Amino acid sequence: MSQPTQAPPRVRTIQPLLREVYGRLLRRLRQRQGRTLAEVAAEAGISMAYLSEVERGLKEPSSEILAAVCGALDATLVGLVGAAHEELRELAEQAAAEARVLDLASHRIRHTRRVDTASTRVGPTARDGALLLAA
Repeated sequence: MSQPTQAPPRVRTIQPLLREVYGRLLRRLRQRQGRTLAEVAAEAGISMAYLSEVERGLKEPSSEILAAVCGALDATLVGLVGAAHEELRELAEQAAAEARVLDLASHRIRHTRRVDTASTRVGPTARDGALLLAA
């Protein structure tokens, strides 16, 4: 009787959090404008401490807060979301290009030929029960 074909092991990829991406983008925009946290927070109607936490990716801001901060920075929510999309795509491409697989069965490190970020499967497949880990 033939043995069932084993699917390649699933590898969990660490993805950036959207709140961190939004925070970095908002901070960059504020700093490019030469404005202080206090100025932008006052104009947005939020506390300076809260804006600081948003910029550092520590708080998950509501869409209302994001819209208020964007308004204070003379930006749009659509622009912020679009910039976040671009940054996330670049980060995903960079992660795929730098993905490495450690074959613990043979103690060799080899670069993968592909990383399917949609399904988080890593190729090539393991042979002889080798364990694949994302590095």
